[in-house]
Amino acid sequence: MFSFLYSQEKKMRLNAANWLEVAERVHKFRRDQLTDAQNQRLLGAATAVKQGLKEKVDAGKLKLTVESLEGVLRDTGGRIYPQSSLVENVEFFLVAAIVILGLRAYFIQPFKIPTNSMWPSYYGMTAEVFQAGEEPGLFLKTARLLTLGASNYSVVAPADGEVHFPVFATTHDGTHYSLRPAFVDKPGRSLLVFPTMLREYTFAVAGEQARFTVPAEFDNDFQGVLNEAFKGRAASFPEALRASANLHKPLQTSSLTVKGQNTTVYWIPLGKHVRKGEQILSFDVLTGDLLFVDRLSYNFIKPAVGSGFVFKTGNIKSAAMQDAAGTQINQYYVKRLVGTPGDTIEIKAPVLFRNGKPIEGADAFGKNALRDGKYPGYTNNNGGLKVGDGVQASDGLLPVGAKVTVPAKSYFALGDNSPRSLDSRYWGFVPDKDVVGRPLFIYYPLTSRWGPAR
Repeated sequence: MFSFLYSQEKKMRLNAANWLEVAERVHKFRRDQLTDAQNQRLLGAATAVKQGLKEKVDAGKLKLTVESLEGVLRDTGGRIYPQSSLVENVEFFLVAAIVILGLRAYFIQPFKIPTNSMWPSYYGMTAEVFQAGEEPGLFLKTARLLTLGASNYSVVAPADGEVHFPVFATTHDGTHYSLRPAFVDKPGRSLLVFPTMLREYTFAVAGEQARFTVPAEFDNDFQGVLNEAFKGRAASFPEALRASANLHKPLQTSSLTVKGQNTTVYWIPLGKHVRKGEQILSFDVLTGDLLFVDRLSYNFIKPAVGSGFVFKTGNIKSAAMQDAAGTQINQYYVKRLVGTPGDTIEIKAPVLFRNGKPIEGADAFGKNALRDGKYPGYTNNNGGLKVGDGVQASDGLLPVGAKVTVPAKSYFALGDNSPRSLDSRYWGFVPDKDVVGRPLFIYYPLTSRWGPAR
């Protein structure tokens, strides 16, 4: 590393010692394959280098003996020497991979925050919507990609006319309808390599459709994109939909295949008129926080209340811990530890109570209790949270007035963004054996959050 500070003589002596190591390796592994004459030449050349080192001859003489040894090694080294650059590179990457896997398994593991359940302590994917003419140019897109992990999504009008958007409509009484954006889930690739799920949405203009996909984890935050882009004079995008929709009058309908079944969708006019080639929608999705997780500490100390902690979900058996196909979710989650074995947990919105007292141990607890800044406060349930088929907000463990006691060998975990967090209120307790570690350092994106994790 600091070889540039060495004298020529010291550099030559270090070089000679390296050649002796190669000669020893060749003799050890190939002496049975070499002829007696080759073995004698190899030992003789190595002895000359050793003698030069012992007698501390000048760099010029030592160089001659090293060059002689190298010539013998070229004749006797086989696969050990000379090595091609390809072999050297393969060995380097194999060793690097082994080191990285070892670090990941026992010390430090990279982790990406996918959703905003821990916002604003940790950010999941967030969006920035651009109005017409405000879209960033190529240079700015590149800069945002490098510093913020921003991916741009643009939808272009396929024809002239009014923009329509498909919705699912459900009703309990035939009069009042609940509308939500229609979508189709599709398998895809993250970074062109890793399998992931994508969510496809569609706009239509004059009967022609324009489709685009976003990461499935971004679904809840996509509602905010629609709010900003299309709410118009309404307070929110859903209100704009309800203002435009009259499901008792004929509307254009079609079907989407959802979970293997054809489902009717209604095409709602949005009141926005475009010409072919114009932007219907343009926005950036900014990556969630990428952080390092300390996997070592919890092998020696127990997690403390107030710590952010990462755990595996494979052994949390709950309908709320299943995907749309009913398959157990087996991922890494990050939440904040609020209850250890024997603790009694209660929520009196917006305050979280542990053993009858307002909980302490993290800044997020106090800020949520006061609804300070971006912290929304703790909630008993959330009717707007999409927790999966068969799981309603009222199915949680902490409805109003309820208390829960954490059983042995278990933990209770909540998100800092309580109204938007699918956590222990819905899927129950975290087995202590599945705790992985604690957030250590946010290394990307390059924002004010870069640095030690809170």
